Parts: sequence; structure tokens; C-alpha cells
Amino acid sequence: MKKPHVLITNDDGIDSYFLQVLVEAHLPHFRVSVAAPAGEQSWIGRAFSRLREVRAERVREAGFDAWAVDGTPSDCVNIALGHLLEERPDAVISGINIGFNATMPLSLSSGTLAGAVEGAGWGLPAVAFSLMLPNEKFEGIRLRQGQTEGETRESLQAAAARAVAFTQTALARRKTAVRMVVDNVNFPEQCREETPVERTVPAVLPWGSLYRRDAAGSFRFKWQRGDTILNAEENTDVACLERGNISHSVLDYAALGRAEEIC
Repeated sequence: MKKPHVLITNDDGIDSYFLQVLVEAHLPHFRVSVAAPAGEQSWIGRAFSRLREVRAERVREAGFDAWAVDGTPSDCVNIALGHLLEERPDAVISGINIGFNATMPLSLSSGTLAGAVEGAGWGLPAVAFSLMLPNEKFEGIRLRQGQTEGETRESLQAAAARAVAFTQTALARRKTAVRMVVDNVNFPEQCREETPVERTVPAVLPWGSLYRRDAAGSFRFKWQRGDTILNAEENTDVACLERGNISHSVLDYAALGRAEEIC
């Protein structure tokens, strides 16, 4: 029986160890192709490289179809689906992101989510995977392109193994309905084989300023999460991660703008 085919992307770059672990977990169950940015493209959202040439270079040593694309995650998926792959895949997955992609503002800014959204826009099942990291470890892991050890590596490997089931579920759902849906899955800092999964909604919180002043007229990005969650229900993605569970938010983009009473 022919294995289903998945296209994998990310926003941390083709050399991310987190991407490598996700690919390795899927290889026994899927035919895998990869189209990922040549370098880190975090916080790029749904950007496309409209005003410049984008180059895709085949990664010969990968052992499967893989390309490093000098563009955004959205570029990667669009070019792969439109030009690089000989056949359309059965699903598009993105990640595993270095750090969580919870809350509505962060999800809308995420390159990881954007890669999955592009796949969903082509009518394909799409899943985005992210791993929450301790604040004190995040920057070091990012600078090492995802290389980590100890408990964090164990969590990453467990998260990748758990990711396979989410991909399989998204494919099964595709057989019954075609919708522009992205499954946004966030794994907690300590992810294990038995870690519970909760169906969640994105937390809504105001960010405030995302920049610090360096000099007169000069500003540098500095993200810090706001403290006031406007939908403080127990089923938000943030509350779920704080309980140490896996957050699964189903983002239905077809539902955006649907008329309903809000006041």
C-alpha cells in the first residue's frame, strides 16, 4: 500500500534540528518532501517575496526530495506545490517550531503557522507543530539551530512522535470534508508519550509595544508576552500549556468574518 505523501516546511530554516526530528518521525509512516527556508524566517507571518527573485536549491544529501528556499515559509510551500513537486502531496505540515505558537496574536505573526496556512489554502490538510521552551533556554537553542540535550531533547523527540498521530488524523478528516483548516498543535516543555491532549482556543491578549528604543529614532524588536488574557477561560492554549498538556487548536479560516452577534 502506497504511503501518503506529506510536504514539510518550517520557519527556523532547513538546518533546524527540530525540523530534522519531525522529518525522522514521519519517514516510517509517510513519503516525505521538504521545502524549508534557507535561513531563519521567524515572525514573518504570511509574507511573500513579491519584489525579488526566489531561488530553490535541491538538498542532494537528504535522501528524499528536499529544497532550501531563500524565501519565507509561504514562498516555500507555494513554490513547492506549484513547481517543485511532481505530484500534489496529501498534507502540508510545518515545524517543529523552536518555541510555542500559542495565543491569537502570536499565531497570526508566526511563519510556522503561515506555512501550514498556505497548504490549507490549496485545499490540503495542514498542521503546525511548536514546542514550548523554558525562557532561559530559548535563545541558546535558537542560536544553535535547535540543537539541545537532556530533558528538552527528550521532549522534542516525544513531541515529534506524537506529531505523527496529528498528521494522520488531519488526513483522515480530509476524506470527509474539504475546508481551509489548520490544526495548531503546541507541545508543553515536558512532553511525553502519555501527555494528555486538550482541544483549545487561542488566547487573546494585547501585546503592547514590541520594540525597545535604541537611540533617537531607532528601535529594536523585543517581544514580551502581555499578562492580561481577554478570554481567560480554562480552555485557552496558554492555560493548557501551563497545565503541562498538549494544546490542539483547530483554526477554521473559512469561519472568519462569519456573521454573529458580538455586542
